Amino acid sequence: MFSFVSKRLSLMMMTKVCCFQRNFSSALPPLVPVKLPSKMETHFWYVLPDEVKSESLLSQYSELLSPREKKNLYHMQGDQFKKSALLARVLVRTTIARYQTNCQVNPRSLKFKKTIYGKPEVDWENGDKWCPPPLHFNISHTSSLVACGVTVNVPIGIDVEEKQRRLKNKILAFAKRYFSPDEVKLLTAISDPEIQRQELIKLWTLKEAYVKAVGRGFSAAPFNTFTIRARVVKMGGFHHFDTQHSEVKLVFQ
Repeated sequence: MFSFVSKRLSLMMMTKVCCFQRNFSSALPPLVPVKLPSKMETHFWYVLPDEVKSESLLSQYSELLSPREKKNLYHMQGDQFKKSALLARVLVRTTIARYQTNCQVNPRSLKFKKTIYGKPEVDWENGDKWCPPPLHFNISHTSSLVACGVTVNVPIGIDVEEKQRRLKNKILAFAKRYFSPDEVKLLTAISDPEIQRQELIKLWTLKEAYVKAVGRGFSAAPFNTFTIRARVVKMGGFHHFDTQHSEVKLVFQ
């Protein structure tokens, strides 16, 4: 399950979404240039970690990382998490390097910086005759999916979660802690525990994606301080968030 938010207040399911699956299960081929997204496009790049089984390939991919990125990977716990994190960094580097930015970019040479709230950005080297492209990206990963969204001129946030993710706390208790009263009310109206869990995860990914899009972080934009209003449809006797065809509006408390 994934959600991505761009243009600050609108879920970009309303615009053209171009999906690209990357094959990291064999040696990386030469990077074919790709045109930047148009103003009404979002590019969605993804990798399936389970398809990457070669340790030697993973070792080769790690050579694309900066010393700091390698150090961060070294301190991570869990082989599966390390693998997904490595593929996420490689996906970001090789994706950005593919875009036609008036000059060839080596994935290894890319530098990144973070905003005051921790959102990563490309640290372009400004030249006298070259202006950096107005490119925005965001990354998210789980053990089964690594995803990167790319837009031009507008911020983007993306979040992916495991569809079978289980909560340690009771669903409504969790919702009351993190969600707005209107969102809790909507979840309370769902009587089936499994549907309720699925809708909570769906809502969580939307809120996470929004917070990442505005680049403020969870501490600066707590989830219970704003409400996502999506169209709700009834299927099989249960209410569901229709994130495929409805705009998401944000109402701050």
